[in-house]
Amino acid sequence: MDDWQHGGFGLYVHWPFCQAKCPYCDFNSHVSAHVDQTAWGRAYLAEIDRLAAETGPRVLNTIFFGGGTPSLMNPDLVAAIIDRARARWPAANDLEVTLEANPTSVEAGRFRAYAQGGVNRVSMGIQALDDTDLKRLGRMHSVAEGRAAFDIARNTFDRVSFDLIYARQYQALAAWEQELTEALSMAVDHLSLYQLTIEPGTAFGARAAKGGLHGLPDDDISADMYLATQDICARHGLPDYEVSNHARPGAQSRHNLIYWRYGDYAGIGPGAHGRLTLDGTRWATQTPLMPSTWLDQVATQGHGEAPREAIPTEEQALEHIMMGLRLREGLNMDRFAHLSGAPLPQDRINTLVEQGLVTAQGNRLTATPQGRAVLNGVLRELLI
Repeated sequence: MDDWQHGGFGLYVHWPFCQAKCPYCDFNSHVSAHVDQTAWGRAYLAEIDRLAAETGPRVLNTIFFGGGTPSLMNPDLVAAIIDRARARWPAANDLEVTLEANPTSVEAGRFRAYAQGGVNRVSMGIQALDDTDLKRLGRMHSVAEGRAAFDIARNTFDRVSFDLIYARQYQALAAWEQELTEALSMAVDHLSLYQLTIEPGTAFGARAAKGGLHGLPDDDISADMYLATQDICARHGLPDYEVSNHARPGAQSRHNLIYWRYGDYAGIGPGAHGRLTLDGTRWATQTPLMPSTWLDQVATQGHGEAPREAIPTEEQALEHIMMGLRLREGLNMDRFAHLSGAPLPQDRINTLVEQGLVTAQGNRLTATPQGRAVLNGVLRELLI
């Protein structure tokens, strides 16, 4: 079978609009006073038609509405995209359809309409259970509003995830442990728990460059928070299945697993990336970042993509190991060798095993919890 089939096939739909830009966010998101959702609908549907004609009738495992804030989309538009995708690709019996939501845009009636339109999983950007920290993060909701929105989601969908950010300004280890325990008492089946990272090009990045971002935990405290996170979540029945993601057994994000298992995914919308295998060649796809540019290009040129790039097999092998070692299940070393043309160096694997950073059983290479905490170092050792 084609290599991508080890990971499956999904559709990513990027909605680029938000009510406000968070100071830590480096995603492609924009604030706009007016959005012509009818025009956006035409563009999304046209892109689905075009990509489906290229890929042929492969099984669609997942659809993911990301952003931006997709819960600002009209439910009718979301339903139309789901219907068109199901019409153009044969859908898996357990098709997972996820929509990201911010608490400020959650309404009970709107969520019921999303569910009726085919959404069966929601991922909520709660980010913190502390009002002071929510303000520091530039969030527009309070803890009470986040909890209320979460309750609406939990009463509407069987599968609900939410995000939290830790290693925040002035946050102590004990405070994070208490907050995480509180979050786990709310959790349905999935949590995404991210360390705060300061990215260039963000408001936090600019502030940090000027020495104005105070109170960030040092590397040792951040590492302690990471290890405490793994321990506490495991004790509550939501072990990590990926570096930053925790789920009850069987409740993993199947869409994100397509990325980490190095499957194929079609990306539509401004700033969306994709990986598509066509006639034996794996292509990296990307789209213009500016919403108006993408929308105009679809209308005038019949597609919303920048020029594609074929991915050499050795680069595929690199992407595969960088993604696969993020997973608790690890990766298939035979698949890596097939892509790269050479196996991973056994002497370096042995060294990492002796250091307690990886395990190697049969053809599977897996990073240990300690290895995932220093994953960049593990990758450097394997790939130098």
